[in-house]
Amino acid sequence: MSAATTRSRTPRTPDRLCAEAVGLAREAAEEAAAPAAVGEHTGTVAEGDRVVTHFFAADEPGYRGWRWAVTVARASRAKNVTLDETVLLPGPDAVLAPEWVPWSERLRPGDMGPGDLLPTEQDDLRLEPGYTGEDEPPPNSAVSHEMAEHLDAEDADLTSRTLSPSRASIAAIGEEIGLRRARVLSRYGLHTAADRWEEDFGAKAPMAQAAPASCVSCGFLVPMAGSLRQAFGVCANEFSPADGRVVSLAYGCGGHSEAAVMPKPPKPAEPVLDSMAADAFPLHPAARADEGGSVPPASADEDAAEDLGHS
Repeated sequence: MSAATTRSRTPRTPDRLCAEAVGLAREAAEEAAAPAAVGEHTGTVAEGDRVVTHFFAADEPGYRGWRWAVTVARASRAKNVTLDETVLLPGPDAVLAPEWVPWSERLRPGDMGPGDLLPTEQDDLRLEPGYTGEDEPPPNSAVSHEMAEHLDAEDADLTSRTLSPSRASIAAIGEEIGLRRARVLSRYGLHTAADRWEEDFGAKAPMAQAAPASCVSCGFLVPMAGSLRQAFGVCANEFSPADGRVVSLAYGCGGHSEAAVMPKPPKPAEPVLDSMAADAFPLHPAARADEGGSVPPASADEDAAEDLGHS
């Protein structure tokens, strides 16, 4: 190991005159802050030849562990110590603000409020240009709007014109399916959205693991349009935890439409009234023995009727 390396790793010895200039350093710190904000002297550090930094505790609310650093120096062969700089620096145990993070990385779902604007970058990977019509042919071109309308009017009775649609027809189709926007969702943006929706309302969610069936067979599932229809839908069950959310077809909950179907209560039969026949009632019912009554004697007419064989 060389002598130069040994000297570089050996702590410097503070200059004696600079180290003794504690009063000068305190006056500079009190001038920069306030007398009550400068605490006790905590130490010195040799910054170089005849350059020393004095540290004073910072008695400032909200600056716990910070210290005032006052650097003093003197010229070669001079006895007068002069002030170099005064600054407030954090100490080893100082409370520091978290590392700065760009807003695009700090933003989380749910942070936006009413009136907030969220800008998107021009080269955002989640978006791609839509059909804006900027590549339309010039007016004098054979495939311009005017020429296309003229040719369509002349060839209205021919079916071959459907084999080569004009740019106007393409623009109309693009507007119908929602492509007449400046930018549309790219394949990358589609996949990232699908991965994000799969985390909360996918097959691995605890609710889906305990569900009796998946959303693909639920009557409350509203299918989506486009390619997402093959994997996602919107829940329309107000009692489900995913009501109004995009859910995976493999997701499920206890509110499945076919999980527990309640049977219909039996309908009571309608009363039947027989109004075509007469009910027979005895004219002289026999008295019950427990009622203490006596059976009345038969009349002479009834005896005669019995003798004649009439009923």
